[in-house]
Amino acid sequence: MVVVTVVALIVGGVFSSAPPSAPLSSTLASLGHLDPPPPQGSLGPEGVPIPAVSALAGTSTIASGSTVDGISCEASEQVLFHIHAHLTVFVNGAQHQIPYGIGIPGAQVQNTAQGPFVVSGTCFYWLHTHADDGIIHIESPVQRIYTLGDFFDIWGKQLGPNEIGPYAGHVIAIYNGRLFVGNPRNIPLTAHAQIQLELGRPLIAPVSISFPSGL
Repeated sequence: MVVVTVVALIVGGVFSSAPPSAPLSSTLASLGHLDPPPPQGSLGPEGVPIPAVSALAGTSTIASGSTVDGISCEASEQVLFHIHAHLTVFVNGAQHQIPYGIGIPGAQVQNTAQGPFVVSGTCFYWLHTHADDGIIHIESPVQRIYTLGDFFDIWGKQLGPNEIGPYAGHVIAIYNGRLFVGNPRNIPLTAHAQIQLELGRPLIAPVSISFPSGL
């Protein structure tokens, strides 16, 4: 629902300068003990594992169609700029799902053999989720840098250095195998980005997924 190769303290808004090729065992030492990640569950309708855990938060507070952070809600999905990122969240060592239907007001769900999948809605924000697998769809009529903060704003949930949704505490953010230095809201949603947020202890070794063909 991300592999770490570089570790640093969260203080600014950039990545640490340690080389990405640094050995995993040496760079993780500063975090202390890391528990192994839990089983990732069965493959969902997008071919990505769905963890059998509760959602971080519901979708009752998602934006209802008005523009958020310059991001519109369109009658159909926009694919001029079409990429995907993956988000995993742990709170006090427990993983939480990223629910389907974020960024899709009035989500209409199809129950597939692999789990629920949102097929339509009142409109589609340029950032949204179709399944409970942590895949964030970035489908935009313009090419620009979107951030994790944009996604949480559309979700209607808090995100910052000391909060993730309804949970408060120091946040550790890992982006594409490197510890992100700064406000996790600023993490860019780039193609095949693997993002892991952790709050509290124990810390969990990073999860990594394989993006199926088409994602």
